[in-house]
Amino acid sequence: MRTMELSLGLVLLCLLRVQAGDTATGELDESKIAGTWYITAMASDSEAYLQKKDQLKMAMANIEVLGDGDLKVSFAIPTPERCMKFESIYKPTGRPNEYCSTDRGNKTVQLVDTDGSSYMIVFATREKDKKTLHMLRLYSRSQWVRPEIESLFKRLAEKKGFTKETIWMLPRQEECRLDKPQAMSLLGLCGQTWTFTSLKRWGYN
Repeated sequence: MRTMELSLGLVLLCLLRVQAGDTATGELDESKIAGTWYITAMASDSEAYLQKKDQLKMAMANIEVLGDGDLKVSFAIPTPERCMKFESIYKPTGRPNEYCSTDRGNKTVQLVDTDGSSYMIVFATREKDKKTLHMLRLYSRSQWVRPEIESLFKRLAEKKGFTKETIWMLPRQEECRLDKPQAMSLLGLCGQTWTFTSLKRWGYN
C-alpha cells in the first residue's frame, strides 16, 4: 500500500510540474508563445536600467515563429522621447528553449517558466564592453497580471541573484503600442545608431 501511495504521489508531482509549465526539461511548443505580449515586469543589473527604472513603463512584443525555427520579435518600447519600434531575429542555440540574437550585440535568451497560455518568464544575457549583463522579464498576454504570477516572478528573480531594488513591476500605458501606426519606422532610418543608443540608455537592450 505504501509503495502504491508513493507511486501515485510521484505521478501527481509530474503532472503538477507539467501543468506549471516546467520548461527546464521539456521542449518548447513555439506555437504557444507566438502572438502579442506585454512586458509587465523586469529585473536587471544594468546601470542604465537602475538609473531609469522609475521612468519605465510596460512595453509590447509580438513573436512570430518563422519556418526555419527562428523567432522574429517586434517591440514597441515607450520612452519619454518617443515610442520606439524595432525587430530582432532570434535563432535556436541547440540548447532547450534558448535563442540568440546578434542584433546590437550578442544576446542570449532562455525561457525559464511559462504556463503555456497567459505568461512566460525570460532570462536574457548580453555582452557589452567585456561585461555580461543579465535581465529577467515577465511577459503577459494581458496588462493585468495575477498576484501569484507577480510573486512567482519576484521569487525567480531573487533566485537568479537580483535584489529587490533591481526588480520592477512596470506601470500600464496606452500611448506606445504595436497596433498603432507611426509616421516613420525606426527600422528604416539612417539614425539607427541613435535609436539603439537610446535603448541602451533606458536599459531595455
